[in-house]
Amino acid sequence: MKNFKPQNFLKKYNQYLFFYNGYLSNWDDTPFLDPRSTVLYNCSEQYMMQKKALLFNDFDIAKKIMTKTDPGDQKSLGKKVKNFDKQIWNKHARQIVYEGCFYKFTQNEDAYEYLLKTKNYYLVEASPYDTIWGIGRDSSERGIEDPKYWRGTNWLGQVLTQLREDLYYK
Repeated sequence: MKNFKPQNFLKKYNQYLFFYNGYLSNWDDTPFLDPRSTVLYNCSEQYMMQKKALLFNDFDIAKKIMTKTDPGDQKSLGKKVKNFDKQIWNKHARQIVYEGCFYKFTQNEDAYEYLLKTKNYYLVEASPYDTIWGIGRDSSERGIEDPKYWRGTNWLGQVLTQLREDLYYK
């Protein structure tokens, strides 16, 4: 598995695939196994939140996250991680999500095929609520096709676009 390396996909792609649900979402019920620990995750949100808790040595929250099946509950617990440091999280977050998505897409054939079919597009999470992992805009909003109007960083889109390229050109 490769490491996540931030790229400027806006210069590489001039077409966008906006998503909010389905296989590309971290909340999609697409179970996978972390082969390093043999832990089964129900979605990549659970993976991200548990790894976040472990990064900050909050084993209590990490354990609670693994008892929840609802991604919203997992995310809520992830917001309660003790000793959280935003700078440390920002340094590791995209690599953690890249790894979780790698396992998710390589272990689920339908999800894998869907991801590869997006090969001509920069993937963009059109979440009106998320300005870190998404763009802070809904796909139905006027001007969505112009990145200068995006309110967010689209980290999930960056991760998925790089993962797709890594899998497609492996």
